[in-house]
Amino acid sequence: MNALNGLRVIECASFVAAPSACLMLGQLGADVIRVDPIGGAADYRRWPVAPGGTSLYWTALNRGKRSVAVNLRSDEGRELVTALIAEAGVFVDNVVGRPWLSYENLSARREDLIHLHLQGRADGSPAVDYTVNAEVGVPTITGGESEAAPVNHVLPAWDLVTGMTVTTGVLAALYERERTGKGAYLELALADVALAGVANLGWLGEAQFRGAERPKHGNHVYGSFGIDFETSDGQRVMVVALTEHQWAALRKVTGTQEVFSALEQALNVDLNLEADRYRIRETISAILRPWFAGRSLAEVSQDLDSARVLWGRYRGMPEVAADPAPVLSTVDQPGIGEVPSARSPLRWNGEYGGTTVAASLGENTDEVLSKVLGLSDAELARLHDSGIVG
Repeated sequence: MNALNGLRVIECASFVAAPSACLMLGQLGADVIRVDPIGGAADYRRWPVAPGGTSLYWTALNRGKRSVAVNLRSDEGRELVTALIAEAGVFVDNVVGRPWLSYENLSARREDLIHLHLQGRADGSPAVDYTVNAEVGVPTITGGESEAAPVNHVLPAWDLVTGMTVTTGVLAALYERERTGKGAYLELALADVALAGVANLGWLGEAQFRGAERPKHGNHVYGSFGIDFETSDGQRVMVVALTEHQWAALRKVTGTQEVFSALEQALNVDLNLEADRYRIRETISAILRPWFAGRSLAEVSQDLDSARVLWGRYRGMPEVAADPAPVLSTVDQPGIGEVPSARSPLRWNGEYGGTTVAASLGENTDEVLSKVLGLSDAELARLHDSGIVG
């Protein structure tokens, strides 16, 4: 995809949110240059890692970016980074406490600079996905009904949502600059994204009117019908009926129309309504469970697909990694070897884009400084000798 061809972005960031945003910008055609301290930032060796110790995490989030390693503690190193930012005109960072990377300082070098600064909290204090998720109340409504303690989820969802918000912000600022010629300073706090997320889902409104915590209910889908079932061969599937049509399809394929009609009369409920399906979810599950338990996964799969039931099979990560899905690919990542990778999930005119590997730390330092800033071989040699770049 070359929609952003000609755009250059400088990234000074660690962990998930900002690097995932710049990964997306790169997949859309931007030239993303990641600037790291010599030796790598805090996430350079973060787990998961390959058998040889190379970070699968770092290489996956930094695919397709050019890598520059600079001594950020030196005045000359800071000047190089400032010059790169001014030349590119777009800067994404989550760096704290470095006045030389402030918008005021950087925009003095380029008036139409777009600078998106990512924070933990809007007041500048630190936060990460795992702390903000706890603070917005998600773990207290997650887990089984009998679990009193909060249950954290594994996926850093707020980081990923924040990353997409970063991308949206950069593209909006680019559009404004195209129309007005003006730059922009955007600030985005991870905690704000999480709070906005639960508010936009209506969860905070529910808490206000309920006056108490929403009950935990395990794998049940809240407010509708959805639950997991075990098949005769020990596999598990997740079945969901959000709409009246989906509910009718599930009843038909399992041959339970008459049972549920009688149940509606006995309990004075209308199971075409999501709310009523949710209220008697345990009873519905008990009625449906024998149908799944009496069939293999292959039989369940064939029958549910034929009936157009909304469902999915539980898979382990090794099986997912081996899946030849079109959005996935395999790359030969230096330092790791053959490893699953992903294309941009955006299909451009019906086609997925390509994928590539991550540069090793500092691999493109000389190339970027010579071609972008015009430094000579002699100047580059001096910078290496003096420890300014790596």
